[in-house]
Amino acid sequence: MPRTLFGFIANAAAKAVKSDVAGIFSARVTYAMLEGKTQPTVFQQFGEYASLGGVFFTSLNEPSANPSFTTDNFALPLFPNMSNVPLENEIIYVINLPNNNVQANVNSVGFYYFQPVNLWNSSHHNAIPDPINGNDIGGAQTGDYQQVGAGTVRRVSDGGTEIPLGDTFDERLNIRNMQPYEGDIIYEGRWGQSMRFGSTVSGSIIPNPWSSTGIDGDPIIMLKNGQHEEQTEPWVPQVEDVNTDGSSVYLSSTQIIPLEPSSRDYKSYFQPPIFVNEYNQDQVILNSGRLVFNSKSDSILLSSFDSINLNSINSVNIDSPSIIANSKKIALGDKNATEPMILGNRFLNDFEQLCRALNSLAGSLTAPVGAPGLVSPPVLTIPPAAVQLQLQAAKMLSKIKQYKSTITTSK
Repeated sequence: MPRTLFGFIANAAAKAVKSDVAGIFSARVTYAMLEGKTQPTVFQQFGEYASLGGVFFTSLNEPSANPSFTTDNFALPLFPNMSNVPLENEIIYVINLPNNNVQANVNSVGFYYFQPVNLWNSSHHNAIPDPINGNDIGGAQTGDYQQVGAGTVRRVSDGGTEIPLGDTFDERLNIRNMQPYEGDIIYEGRWGQSMRFGSTVSGSIIPNPWSSTGIDGDPIIMLKNGQHEEQTEPWVPQVEDVNTDGSSVYLSSTQIIPLEPSSRDYKSYFQPPIFVNEYNQDQVILNSGRLVFNSKSDSILLSSFDSINLNSINSVNIDSPSIIANSKKIALGDKNATEPMILGNRFLNDFEQLCRALNSLAGSLTAPVGAPGLVSPPVLTIPPAAVQLQLQAAKMLSKIKQYKSTITTSK
């Protein structure tokens, strides 16, 4: 039998499952298996990487002051494609179900856990002190939990909690839940990330910034990473703010999103596009401190039915071995530019002929004239000018090919 958690559970499953842990029961998480270095022996014993995401627990009905690492108190996630590993001291529901040895033994079972119980209705954590193991939470925090027990919201007032949550997880008091609206489906991370499948809700008592247009029920999706700072108490839920949240992706339908662009100078347009914070049709908005579009193996293709605008406060820089612009009209410097660019090859061909003609003329002017034996001196004011003209023409003729750019061409 392979050395996996399921193999150990299959061997242990031959034993009668205790009646008090049959079916579904509640338990406290004592350790989450996330890597193999902290508990290498346990990691190896429970199937190594096959055990990742599993947790050790102690039953709330039979709490233990000395949690152990056995198959009798180990559970894997119930759902294979959705991971929400609980923290230490969070409460979970555990169910015993068939394991992968069920073909050999129909009574072979293992433990699986549901997502953490939402004790505090908090997306950040839902751990609760363990009285058996003596979690000392202090007077102020004791008051917090007493208030919760009396039916009020948990309001940590002394800067944090002393409940063990794991090796690296530290509680942050500024993590807020998202404000729900009717019909919303919201997924929230523990650190201020969220994805809202929402809609226009114009009649809501608590307003939001996307419901000023359209009709109730018009769909919108908002993905954000990082919450903005609020002046209200940290237990008050938060509504997305596209301008102050860390990074945001909005997929809107009829909503106007009040984005404040870093730059919106549309002087290159005869008819400027509708500003992003005035547009109320299908739209995708990406907003962050920095955007990086990178193609690892092929191209980046930008295609637009109307126009593509590049707008920057400082500059637009293009670095490439080759830049090709195929267009019927290119205006540089201003949308009303009227001065045409000179066609280099045609101009320089004609210019070369002009220089050669001037060079020949200058040579003729500096030469003496008259019949043989009766040579008349040239006009005294002509030779110096002719000499200079001849020299300049010769100089330009020697550099005629250097006037052509080796980088830029035009049609």
